[in-house]
This record gives sequence, C-alpha cells and structure tokens, in this order.
Amino acid sequence: MRAAQVARGLSGTLRVGFSENASWRGVVPDSFRRFRERQPDAKLQLQPAASLVQLEAIRSGRLDAGFVNFMPKSDPELDQLRVAIQHIELAVPKRHPLTKLKKLRLRDLTDVPFVWFPRWASPAFYDRLMRECYRGGLKSPRIIQEGLNEATILSLVATGLGVGWVLGTARWRSPDTIVILPVVDLDMPLALALAWRRDNTSPLLANFISEVQRLPGVRAVNKG
Repeated sequence: MRAAQVARGLSGTLRVGFSENASWRGVVPDSFRRFRERQPDAKLQLQPAASLVQLEAIRSGRLDAGFVNFMPKSDPELDQLRVAIQHIELAVPKRHPLTKLKKLRLRDLTDVPFVWFPRWASPAFYDRLMRECYRGGLKSPRIIQEGLNEATILSLVATGLGVGWVLGTARWRSPDTIVILPVVDLDMPLALALAWRRDNTSPLLANFISEVQRLPGVRAVNKG
C-alpha cells in the first residue's frame, strides 16, 4: 500500500526551497497550502535559502525543487516554470524627503545613502541593476552599508540608515516606519521561477509541479 502511494506521488517526502522574500504572499505560500491539502499523506520539507544556494542544492540532489529569483536563461541540468513577475522598488523611511516627490526617478537618488545587497549574492542581477541606475542618472550610488537579504535591508532602512532596493511584495511585510516607492524610470521585471532537475523522476515532484501550474497566478503569467 505504501509503495503504491509513493509510486503514484501520493506519499513520500518532497524537499522544496524558497526565497524568503517570496514567501509572504502569492504563488509560493499558495502552492505549499494547495499541496498540503491535495497530498495529505506526503511530507513537505521546506528550506528557505538564497536563489544561488537553492540552485546548487537542486543540482546536487539535496533539494527536489526551489522557487528562485535568479534563474539562468538556459541550464542543461535544470528545468523551470515561471510562476510570477516581480518588480524592484525602493524602501524608504516614512518621513524621508523622497516620499514627498510625486514621481521618483533614479537621478533623484544621487547622494542618497543606500543599503545595498552584496554583489556575490547575485553578480548578474547586481551588474544589471548598476547598469540601469547609470542609464537613469544614478551613476555612482552612495552605498554605506550592505544587507545580505531583504529582511536585513528592511530592518536597516527602518532605523533611518538609508534607502534600499527590495521587491514590491515587501510592502506586505515591511514595518510601518517604511514606505515602498516605485521608481518610474527603473524597469526591471524579475521572474520568479520554480526550478528542478530534468532527470528527477519523482512522482511526488511531478504532482507538485502540476499543482503549481494550476494556480491562477501561474496560468496568467504563462498565458500565450
């Protein structure tokens, strides 16, 4: 009986990673909730980790799948499903002068102190953001502190230390001393993807991917 359930993807253990900043609202928590409802006999082991750490764990077999922000365009070992499009916005202390601007532009951030993420955390994304800032007139951001993850950046911005780049979804969990502002000339959509090894034949993983594909938000992102 147990073996039959495992073979049908109804039982067993599924190890899934996720980026902490994507777990507060939307596809990621919805997928976990839906899977637990549909697969009550399966065990879901969840591991919060940075995207690059997740990708390495998936390749090595320590994770079956992961929700990652920085997925390589092509990878011979991995397959992926785009699940959401996120946008980069600016976390600002609530009483900061920038909050009074009707439209915030990159050039308005010249000489503003920044809490920035370290380049090693995501070199390609870091370089892309720097290029976009340069094009918009923010040629040399004044970085006074690094924050390893979004939670750290938010906490440091809340102290008034500076401003920081976060995902727009941060507004769902940021403290009330912070305002999340769009920057009108920064157009950097960031895909959130579910990634897994192409050669992973786990029926439980196949069921999980199928459940994620059925989520309304995922269908909308992949429409057409």
